[in-house]
Amino acid sequence: MSSSQHPVAYRLERQVGGATKLLATVMGLPLVDGIFPAMVLAGALSSPVGIIQVGLLVFGGSATVAVILAEMDGTPREQATSVLAVGVVLIAIAGIEAAFAPTIASALKMETFERFAALVIAAIAAKTASARIGEVLPSPGVIIGFGLLASLQPSGFEVKAIEATQILPAVAAAGTGVAFALAIALTSPWLRGIVDIDRFRFGSAVALGVLPLSILGFAPGRAPLAVLAVTSMLALDPGEHVPDDLDDAHANASADVPAESTPADGTAVTDGGENAELTEGEDSSAAYGYPGEEDGDERRPWL
Repeated sequence: MSSSQHPVAYRLERQVGGATKLLATVMGLPLVDGIFPAMVLAGALSSPVGIIQVGLLVFGGSATVAVILAEMDGTPREQATSVLAVGVVLIAIAGIEAAFAPTIASALKMETFERFAALVIAAIAAKTASARIGEVLPSPGVIIGFGLLASLQPSGFEVKAIEATQILPAVAAAGTGVAFALAIALTSPWLRGIVDIDRFRFGSAVALGVLPLSILGFAPGRAPLAVLAVTSMLALDPGEHVPDDLDDAHANASADVPAESTPADGTAVTDGGENAELTEGEDSSAAYGYPGEEDGDERRPWL
């Protein structure tokens, strides 16, 4: 990538052409490899906090931020249009998958499947933090496949009726991710100057790694959201970036000031170094503010 070698987005960039297609692939990947259905089945969307966490960490995430800030061109309005085009499809597919989730859950032993769902989220967090670790770990689809086999109980299969209460949390989670991406796109000119993408990537990986602990009950339910909030603050680093107009002003000022100037009376004005030429009759020690030889001190000024 142009400014951040994000391991997930960088790998997909070599396979998908165009920034909008890359964004659609990054945001839609959880729907394809089974991460989002696994979280729906594991009950990660059972509370408003869970909906926000899934939306920000799964659909938003550091890969989405990296694609928008490092790859997408055009004005913020054009970027927002691309995000909305991707978001409409994303929300629709998320609702469809959530509608069939209860039917799938009827054929699974959920206690076992929840452990595999937590494992796949931890694997995604490790892949996000390090590309080298991602090469060693199995893909999320493989982990979900083993989870389905390990928790399968066909005798309990039952076709469940589709209800709005099943779809709304999934739509809300996907909508949260789209809203997050839209906010990044609209503020991208400002964020590019103050956000350290790699620092945000690592912090969001830590937040995503805390999410399975909260699903299994080993961490408070709001812990991933708190980690993400701290990460966002630590990723802001406006001190490292200087605006272009300020750089140009410094360059012009340097060009206008000569390295050495000579006043009208002929005396040389220098930087005051040890090789500086003094005006006629001026004592070197007096120029530096030290006592001269007339005071019985033969030390050089720099001593």
